[in-house]
Amino acid sequence: MTKTAAIIGGGVIGGGWAARFLLNGWDVKICDPDPEAQRKIGEVLANARRSLPGLSDVALPEEGRLSFHADLSEAVAGVAWIQESVPERLELKHKVFAQIQAACAPEAVIGSSTSGFKPSELQQGAARPAQIVVAHPFNPVYLLPLVELVTAEQEVAQRAAQILTGIGMFPLFLRKEIDAHVADRLLEAVWREALWLVKDGIATTEEIDNAIRYGFGLRWAQMGLFETYRIAGGEAGMKHFMAQFGPALKWPWTKLTDVPDFTDELVDLIAGQSDDQSGAHTIRELERIRDTNLVAILRALKGQGWGAGALLTDHDKRVRAATALAARAVDGVTPGEPILTQARAVPLDWTDYNGHMNEARYLDAFSMATDRFMEFIGCDADYIAAGGSYFTAETHIQYVDEVHAGARIEVKTQMLLGAGKKLQLFHWMYAGERLLATAEHFLLHVSLETRRPSEPGPEVAEGLRRVAEAQADMPYPEGAGRTIRRPG
Repeated sequence: MTKTAAIIGGGVIGGGWAARFLLNGWDVKICDPDPEAQRKIGEVLANARRSLPGLSDVALPEEGRLSFHADLSEAVAGVAWIQESVPERLELKHKVFAQIQAACAPEAVIGSSTSGFKPSELQQGAARPAQIVVAHPFNPVYLLPLVELVTAEQEVAQRAAQILTGIGMFPLFLRKEIDAHVADRLLEAVWREALWLVKDGIATTEEIDNAIRYGFGLRWAQMGLFETYRIAGGEAGMKHFMAQFGPALKWPWTKLTDVPDFTDELVDLIAGQSDDQSGAHTIRELERIRDTNLVAILRALKGQGWGAGALLTDHDKRVRAATALAARAVDGVTPGEPILTQARAVPLDWTDYNGHMNEARYLDAFSMATDRFMEFIGCDADYIAAGGSYFTAETHIQYVDEVHAGARIEVKTQMLLGAGKKLQLFHWMYAGERLLATAEHFLLHVSLETRRPSEPGPEVAEGLRRVAEAQADMPYPEGAGRTIRRPG
């Protein structure tokens, strides 16, 4: 089946699903009776296009095609994945599933975004019960990778997990079904206690948020609950922590089994405090603030190869393996043309106070292009591990135009000199047809054992020869040699 997904219900969650699929190269068909659906989806997509591509250090696939359909049967016909995100009313979901199954392919996966219902409840009266699974995501769906996958059908679970992994998500497979799954049960416990703290006048909404975002929330973001407490146990680990703090669980610290009545007074109290805390920003402004912060946190974790950051790196590898950029070898360089050495989106954290890409990040992008060129000629991770590499001796950058977060950039590279110990490269950076900057790099091949210049190994020398032969007829670039002497 083609990479086409149908989104039934285009609210906040449905829009997030649409963005996640669309920006990972899937065609998306949306069915929602709301006359404002196209506008709302468009605003979600604008946020996603600004933020999601910047999580990846490789170019995501070309964006899929988006279409809107008034007829549900038309929307689900022939698609591989159907995501139901209608309101949490079981009778409504049953009605929608019946309409979906009357028109969709039997092999399509039908995922429900439900935060509370179990698969057995969703499947009641269904024509093909096994086809319906819980696929519960977290907002914003286009940035947060977790999706709780609940089904007793192993074959369907495997297909669903493969698709979800392919769009950069982390399917958490639940061994048993339970009301509200796993994550929401944990969230509800915190939410319930927070309501009591506000009602009893202990803390305001802002003070509670501060307790989370300045304290344990930062630990949870990268280590979760149990790993955090393992560290708290010191060298003796989890057993010591349990022995030390276990008795405290019997103390009446929390009110997890009670919930305050949602009286008008409590609702007004919480709403008023929330307005005082965040009312200066519109919801769209808060979404962009949230997305910017999430991207920064996720990219920091990516740099450490930890938690959700490791997941992003794995997704980059899958995307790179599926693109022509990774598959191209030196033998495949087009004669007379520069080599495509970098294709990616500008991350949010690459921009500065002027709203465009910081000048230092131009160097980052060009350095990545140089690294990719080194891979082309055989100076890859294995070669470097064996003791040889290139060190940059001189760099010159010419800034031509600005570029903003979310924009897709490409770097193309010409080798000006590749003989003996010396390597001289010239890079062009583009956003579409628009030239953004050029860079000239001069490098020396170095022995990592002696830390001195050395002749490259035979495999790298052969790679240099092939590139030189392919680019022999290319003209000398305008702007090259201004500070780095022209070879020859």
